[in-house]
Amino acid sequence: MTTISKTDAPLNRASSGKPGRDCPRCPRLVEFRQQWRAREPAWFNAPVPSFGPLDARLLIVGLAPGLQGANRTSRPFTGDYAGILLYATLERFGFTRGRFQASADDGLQLIDARITNAVRCVPPENKPTTTEIKTCGSFLDATIAEMPRLQVVLSLGRIAHDSVLRTLAVKRATAPFTHGGTASAGALTLFSSYHCSRYNTNTGVLTPAMFEDVFARIRGHLDRSKR
Repeated sequence: MTTISKTDAPLNRASSGKPGRDCPRCPRLVEFRQQWRAREPAWFNAPVPSFGPLDARLLIVGLAPGLQGANRTSRPFTGDYAGILLYATLERFGFTRGRFQASADDGLQLIDARITNAVRCVPPENKPTTTEIKTCGSFLDATIAEMPRLQVVLSLGRIAHDSVLRTLAVKRATAPFTHGGTASAGALTLFSSYHCSRYNTNTGVLTPAMFEDVFARIRGHLDRSKR
């Protein structure tokens, strides 16, 4: 584990709020959102809120809502392939209650875990720009700040990892992205994993066993902290 000399200040910063349904910050994302509202008016088509309890000790950070996933259903990692692997793994390690049915009204609850995205609006081709990632960073900051018992942050993919480091004012050189990597940032332990996307699993970049290994280590870390 890489240890980073850092104060706990990011956990205590005042919340900068949450994006409203018509958040105007990123013109390209606003235009894309409006296009899909006209095309699919029954979809959510808005900044996707975090999912899970505020008093959770684990925060999982993804990249951005999938077009036909969270952008459609309103819940992170719900309605696309990435969510199938993520929620199955969360269930295996005791972070869920209820049955995941890929719908925001399936009654699923998270236990001691919360899920958010580095970018809250769906980007064209699932590729947010650097400016959009940085612009949305204040919402990730607010999410971390409002979680008083937070101990572990798991980043899914390099962009999410870099966004977490930027939010916590940690230099990338001291905590480079690697699958299964860990670092210490003040009171937080940072874990990183390849994103659980269909592309990564189909190409063998990420296997279910690799993903489960990361969660097994997180589960062990949280269980030890109770002692």
